[in-house]
Amino acid sequence: MTEPVALSGAPGSPYTRKMLAVLRYRRIPYRYLIVSNPALADLPRAKVPLLPTFYLPGADGALEAVTDSTPLIRRFEREHGDRSLIPGDAALAFLDALIEDYADEWLTKAMFHYRWAYAADIAKASAILPCWRGLSVPDADLAERGRAVAERQIGRLRYVGSNDVTGPIIEASYRRFLEAFEAHLRVMPYLMGRRPGASDFATYGQLTQLAEFDPTPAALTLSIAPRVTAWVGMMEDQSGVEPNAADWIDAANPPPTLKALLCEIGRVYTPVMLANARAVMSGAAEVSAEVDGQAWSQQPFPYQAKCLKALREAHAALAPDARAIVDRALDGTDCEALLAG
Repeated sequence: MTEPVALSGAPGSPYTRKMLAVLRYRRIPYRYLIVSNPALADLPRAKVPLLPTFYLPGADGALEAVTDSTPLIRRFEREHGDRSLIPGDAALAFLDALIEDYADEWLTKAMFHYRWAYAADIAKASAILPCWRGLSVPDADLAERGRAVAERQIGRLRYVGSNDVTGPIIEASYRRFLEAFEAHLRVMPYLMGRRPGASDFATYGQLTQLAEFDPTPAALTLSIAPRVTAWVGMMEDQSGVEPNAADWIDAANPPPTLKALLCEIGRVYTPVMLANARAVMSGAAEVSAEVDGQAWSQQPFPYQAKCLKALREAHAALAPDARAIVDRALDGTDCEALLAG
């Protein structure tokens, strides 16, 4: 690929921020089209409109609209050399993928919950998000757009599982995550060691909103985890980092702080992902789980069942020695239950 990679997105999209940071770190030239850019009218549309959308050559050479950040990261690994986000060690690469999925599929619950469950956060999002689709409109039109955005997004809380019962579970989990990540940053600058992995960029994407945009979680993040707040600002552009192979964590001897993060993942992400997969497989209308001894319910989410299937297949495909290292790292975290099916 010789032309700059084109993508569309918005600053309020954690996955857009994730992928922009990936492109900067990988030093891949890109052309960022914010969602109001008129040039988008001449580009193909994705079957499912998600942010970010990349415009990349298909099998026939024609541009096609491509979404889904995790496969895109792997595609860029194949098409662009150097500065890899995927550890060369297969066991560590699996742990990185697991944490990436947790950030993409669980931390996003906290992001969505805080944004649309608190009055101050709703007010800010309603005022700012519509501006990214066009600033130069009358105030009344902008206010009406804001009301429409809030109504639509608040109605979608049921998809992420945010409600009066589950809200405290999400918030307690986010607080524990902050404490664990702050402890990890005391000894390592990234989740994967002294160079960033895909999991770092996935975590960064969600935290661009939780730690920087939405007022309620941003205040909480700063009070509990000032290193995390600082880390988010630093992760925006890592193009100056010069990584080497020795910078990765040793998967066979990970720091205790990584184990603590894996324990938090197992505590909340595991029961919900397993229950969601069961609901999708059985065609149930509702996901029912128990998290921290409390009831959890949400609408089934087929994409997350697909994510769990991919993790299980990746684990099964590991060579026996690498799988043994992964299993030792996950032992006692409850993450091992994810892979039992």
